[in-house]
Amino acid sequence: MFPRPFPPISSNASLYESVQIRTIESENLIGWMKSFVLSVTPPGNFEYLDSLSHHKCLKSITRRAPDDEDVAIDIKFAGICHSDIHTVRSEWGSTAYPLVVGHEIAGVVNAVGKNVTKFQVGDHVGVGCMVNSCRQCTNCQDGEEQYCLSGAILTYNSRDPKDGTITQGGYSQYLVVDQAFVLRVPESIPLDKAAPLMCAGITLYSPLHHWHAGPGKRVGIIGFGGLGHMGVKLAKALGSEVTVFSQTNSKKELGLQLGADNYVATSEPDVFSQLSRKFDLIINTVSANIPLELYLSCLRRDGSLVQVGAPEHPLQISPFSLDAQRVGIHGSMIGGIAETQQMLEFCGEKQIFPEIETIPASYINEAYERVMKSQVKFRFVIDVSTM
Repeated sequence: MFPRPFPPISSNASLYESVQIRTIESENLIGWMKSFVLSVTPPGNFEYLDSLSHHKCLKSITRRAPDDEDVAIDIKFAGICHSDIHTVRSEWGSTAYPLVVGHEIAGVVNAVGKNVTKFQVGDHVGVGCMVNSCRQCTNCQDGEEQYCLSGAILTYNSRDPKDGTITQGGYSQYLVVDQAFVLRVPESIPLDKAAPLMCAGITLYSPLHHWHAGPGKRVGIIGFGGLGHMGVKLAKALGSEVTVFSQTNSKKELGLQLGADNYVATSEPDVFSQLSRKFDLIINTVSANIPLELYLSCLRRDGSLVQVGAPEHPLQISPFSLDAQRVGIHGSMIGGIAETQQMLEFCGEKQIFPEIETIPASYINEAYERVMKSQVKFRFVIDVSTM
């Protein structure tokens, strides 16, 4: 969940309004694709995007031909991430329109460049939030490409260093990616359920892995949506005792069914006093501004609260809430390529899959509305064959 800012859009720039479909008539699909994008409408005012239009029209984009290090992928499924909607609305810095979003991508290798050694035609593969990085800085050398000091090249809304174009995402039929940023999907993971792992899965696995969730550790997950439900499944599979923090008990039965040991309704009285100093790690998956100091009070000495949601306003924290038990608040952003591959292998071995609702391309506007209203359990996945 990290769009790369672009220079401000000019006052006459167009904005996306709804999702489009076009069939490209071409003898050679290398470099061309059916595209699933959003229409453009003036003016440079974002407020009208609060209600996405259901109008549809035709649109197409061009993909570059694969070079010697590239893998060409026929996309089969594309997950819908809340980041896609933030980017469509240009809420996280300037969006370079026109744009195809989508960074939860699963598909099948169609072709490979002559220097590709990791993949062959027919392999099941995935692509997440990044398609390149500098590969030279200390972070890249450490396998933390998402923290590239030159800025990771994102799957959409970044500038592709290979041809200078703006990267276009996975709401499409075809993609070309350097082999170093392609992930192998284990045969034990269905492709439709692999797609959300490329963002939602690694977004939760990385902090759980980094802060050593496992046997003997108590882990709290704030929020029980697309990210939160993956946090519950992963933390439980790692051996932790898992508690969900949610506003109400409306999802309690499902939370316990998916692996939570405890489910707490934070709107009930005395909840936080009862949980004082109980947790080693708490991960906040929600994007609303919530009173984090209450959750910091639930951490044991040297415990960590990790923020993976993206609130609209700055966090308000008193230093005393950190000093009292030497607790810390940290950020975490997806994971590196090696760690993401590790996550996929772990999920394949433990049979940990996201709960998904597979939809046709024509349902995109309704899906976006439902995501914004938190009315999906728990992740939408587009069946690209319907485009």
